[in-house]
Amino acid sequence: MPAQESLRAQAEETSLDMVSGTTAQADAPRRLSRIFEELADKAEGTVTVEQLRDALGDRSFATLLVLFSCLNMLPLPPGSTLILGIPLLLLCVQMVAGSRTVWLPQFVLRKSISADKFRNLTVRMLPRLKWIERLIRPRYWPFARNHADRIIGTIALVLAIAVTLPIPFGNWFPAFSCALVGLALSERDGILLAVAVTSGLLSLAVIGFVIGAASVLAAALFH
Repeated sequence: MPAQESLRAQAEETSLDMVSGTTAQADAPRRLSRIFEELADKAEGTVTVEQLRDALGDRSFATLLVLFSCLNMLPLPPGSTLILGIPLLLLCVQMVAGSRTVWLPQFVLRKSISADKFRNLTVRMLPRLKWIERLIRPRYWPFARNHADRIIGTIALVLAIAVTLPIPFGNWFPAFSCALVGLALSERDGILLAVAVTSGLLSLAVIGFVIGAASVLAAALFH
């Protein structure tokens, strides 16, 4: 009898593990690589920005957050972040406001590329994207699904404001941190989110140090 009870308990534990695993898989977001593969397979004629946004669904905020952050990391002339930072700020404000769909001007939504060109870009992009997805995965996510965008949007908004500040060489670090925030949101990776927040705090500390040092230097020069 004790042996039968032990076997029954093990069977119940296995059943619970299977149910938990199924639930976790159901709650896990679809991988971006899978979304792009499906969109490339179904593409006909042209692919518009609006189609991309709609295909990404609730992943659109995270994906565009990474995109706009990466644009601000490019080695462009000083002052470029004052322009490139505006879309990033607009996106973060929508996240804080709790918008369910990314709003973009109609002339942006109507931009398109041919289906063949989109497929070629997807084929070249997928290996790198899948490599990133092997490192980032759903784990230790601290937020309920409906609350994540607002909280992470607030974090990203602070970093986006730092990105737009006219500080020489002071924009890359907060833009990099903002990109990490977007990746963490995309895959609901709590560990990466902790790294992103730490990186963001360090970037703000560096900016504060630079501003403080510049103020001291300016005061010394004027006196």
